[in-house]
Amino acid sequence: MGIINVTPDSFSDGGRYFDPGAAVAHGLELAAQGADLLDVGGESTRPYAQPVDAQEELRRVVPVVKGLCAQCDTPVSIDTSKSLVAQAALDAGAEIINDVTGLEGDPGMVSLAVRTGAAVCAMHMCGSPQTMQDDPTYEDVVEEVFAYLRGRRDALMAAGVPQDRIALDPGIGFGKRTEHNVQLLSHAVRLHALGCPVLVGHSRKGFIRRVLDEPDADPLPGTIGVALALARQGVQVLRVHDVGQVRHALLLFEACGGFHDS
Repeated sequence: MGIINVTPDSFSDGGRYFDPGAAVAHGLELAAQGADLLDVGGESTRPYAQPVDAQEELRRVVPVVKGLCAQCDTPVSIDTSKSLVAQAALDAGAEIINDVTGLEGDPGMVSLAVRTGAAVCAMHMCGSPQTMQDDPTYEDVVEEVFAYLRGRRDALMAAGVPQDRIALDPGIGFGKRTEHNVQLLSHAVRLHALGCPVLVGHSRKGFIRRVLDEPDADPLPGTIGVALALARQGVQVLRVHDVGQVRHALLLFEACGGFHDS
């Protein structure tokens, strides 16, 4: 899954693709590099990011979704927690709702998914982007995130979303300390017991530099290293900025027997 941030303030590429034309061109390039999905977002969810109102978010994302859907066949996902934005993006051709609130932040989101038949991704987050890094605490982060995602799966299915239309995301960096992120990444295989595709968004995140203890380290090698570890655990969707580089690493990993037990 290739990331397209149509924002001025995302942590990794804030402003670079804020212009709709630049965002569409970037998405087409990610598709050419081998992205299986394109994820368009118009509101930064980095720690302490300020909320964006629905009209501004619509202004940012709808032209990009329309442009991508008109120019390539790669399925488009809308990264939003607002049902109004999700509806407009689906109308523009998007097929997936990727919601960092687990489809809990807007009471209309679940009914929208049921009504339209859109696929959904429900993510775990402790708090909100404005509060999530204020002393996040867990007794057992792997089991607590597992239990939350199991609850969201069950609630979505009870509401009428088919299980094969649900993906689940442990929410790396969303209300987790470095050690929590590492534990979740090390035990991603646990989530397969929920019977839904697993999506992980670890790309370029701050925990990589903290694990390395190198504040200025290039995050790409770490992103690739984590991607290989996740692929080895069978994670189905890797949400990344650097599609071409990660894809090449995965192809070489597979060619050298990395997916097989010795």
